[in-house]
Amino acid sequence: MSPTMTAPALDFPPALLLKAQAVRVVFFDVDGVLTDGGLYFSEAGETLKRFHTLDGHGIKLLQQAGITPAVVTGRDSAPLRLRLRQLGVQHAIFGTEDKLPAAQQILDTLGLQWSQAAAMGDDWPDLPLLRRCALACAPANAHPENLAQADWVSSLAGGQGAVRQLCDLLLVASGQYRRLLEQYLP
Repeated sequence: MSPTMTAPALDFPPALLLKAQAVRVVFFDVDGVLTDGGLYFSEAGETLKRFHTLDGHGIKLLQQAGITPAVVTGRDSAPLRLRLRQLGVQHAIFGTEDKLPAAQQILDTLGLQWSQAAAMGDDWPDLPLLRRCALACAPANAHPENLAQADWVSSLAGGQGAVRQLCDLLLVASGQYRRLLEQYLP
């Protein structure tokens, strides 16, 4: 580390870090979490998605720390599948409104329990996951019901870096943040 940087710039409440320590898998919704929630359509009717690069890098960092990112979403699109492939996300279930059994399927595949799961969701279809997982999270612009269920709310909106903030929280809680940060410091 440089002489001027003695500790990471992030600071999370100790009780939140303790709650996040056991997390080994994170379930992300897409529209409103990984994207800004807007639906863009080309003249040909093709769906377009906008993803934030900070979120993408955070997902890659999670994987380096041994935390599995997973996607459970009510929609499916070629741009989404391409982005997840670029990020190396291997666990995703598309086109499901019943997200709890979909997430359970991923947990079973990974050999993990709900006590090792976090979830970030912005609207009602995500509530079953938020209520079941160990760490419930929401972007700043989530529906009020989701905000009420969240253990932690990002200061940023979906598609604007909220996912990255959650990734950073989990990296700090896992003790991996400093090690990963040092890779980028001269």
